[in-house]
Amino acid sequence: MREMKDSGVEWLGQIPKDWSITRIKNLFELRNERNYEALEDVNLISLYTDKGVVQHSDLTETTGNKAVTADGYKIVKENDIVVNIILCWMGAVGRSAYNGVTSPAYDVYKPLSDTNSRYYHYLFRTSQFNGECFRYGRGIMLMRWRTYSTEFRAIEVPLPSLGEQKKIVEFLDEKMNNVDMLIGNVQKQIEKLKAYKQSLITEVVTKGLDSTVPMKDSGVNWVEKVPSTWNVVPLKSIFSFGKGLPITKENLVDDGIPVISYGQIHAKWNTGVTTHERLLRYVDEAYLESNKSALVKKGDLIMADTSEDRDGCGNCAYIDTDETLFAGYHTIILNALNSEDNKYFAYLFLTDHWRSQIRKAVSGVKLFSISRRILGGVSVLVPDNTEDIVAYLDGKCSQIDRLIAIKQAKIEKLEQYKRSLIYEYVTGKKEVS
Repeated sequence: MREMKDSGVEWLGQIPKDWSITRIKNLFELRNERNYEALEDVNLISLYTDKGVVQHSDLTETTGNKAVTADGYKIVKENDIVVNIILCWMGAVGRSAYNGVTSPAYDVYKPLSDTNSRYYHYLFRTSQFNGECFRYGRGIMLMRWRTYSTEFRAIEVPLPSLGEQKKIVEFLDEKMNNVDMLIGNVQKQIEKLKAYKQSLITEVVTKGLDSTVPMKDSGVNWVEKVPSTWNVVPLKSIFSFGKGLPITKENLVDDGIPVISYGQIHAKWNTGVTTHERLLRYVDEAYLESNKSALVKKGDLIMADTSEDRDGCGNCAYIDTDETLFAGYHTIILNALNSEDNKYFAYLFLTDHWRSQIRKAVSGVKLFSISRRILGGVSVLVPDNTEDIVAYLDGKCSQIDRLIAIKQAKIEKLEQYKRSLIYEYVTGKKEVS
């Protein structure tokens, strides 16, 4: 067993006796070269807390708005370290495997000749190092917390020999590849379960529970046939359309009246069929007097009035609580005109069939807007047994969701294993044999 010593650096703890401690400024220097080529002639590079450094051409989905010009962007070379000064404390730091250009808001560091940036990529993406970025950062609130280059370069890090750095990188590359393959397999299983759930919902909300009932032409172009006892009616005959609070994020408070806004409706964990507590933010009680029309009741739905892509057009939150609750910014309220449980419609609104009506009507480039006028031209199906359909889907979907949760927990355990393994080896607590 190797001999260890106290590093003198709290986040590192014990390190091998033959390792030393240095500061980042002795390993990397700022690269301030700027780009003046046209956007179409350069390789755009972005940085994410989860993915690290990626090329735009490798993204399967667009996150945020694409740049309209790369003039003045920072040059990035292979093996450079890219740092988002606002989010590096959350993991937005990593090595670039590409040559290209990146946002002028990022810091780019080129390794000195005897620095293995692959080793420091692993080190910089540990939660312990991210904590140091936070400790060295400054700002008046978390959303404006910045770790500037002067502070970043002052952070103390371990310095193994170049030979040991290389051994650690080769070991971790192989281990991470194996674990990522396991994670990928589990993720594929999750995607299959999600696809099955979506198919099940679509089948039941458009055809019902009895496959032997006679069918009839629907009379609308988004679904061909429906059970003969079902009706097709305008959405506006079931719901009236209201408007959420005219507020911004700055109007939110830590405690007050719950509110559901655009951002929470588009969150990946919004199921669309229940009022989960994670959907809730809060506004001042004064809105109860000034904006009563933005209140929602059990059986209503809150729809986001804009989406960054067509797939998100129609995203809703279903209100299944009697709690006093507001619809927030960038939302349309679907006020139920009856006192019935409208959860069937929440399930219907999850389907591509129903959403196709909205997707064909919206227009936009970077944002797609859903208006009350568009909703006024939308139709819905009205079964004669909505309670049975909802009870069936609640049961089936909860079973699928439990399976998904089990597999997601497995992924989280694998991710935790990765994080632990990386930290143990990059700090020398475990030795590559």
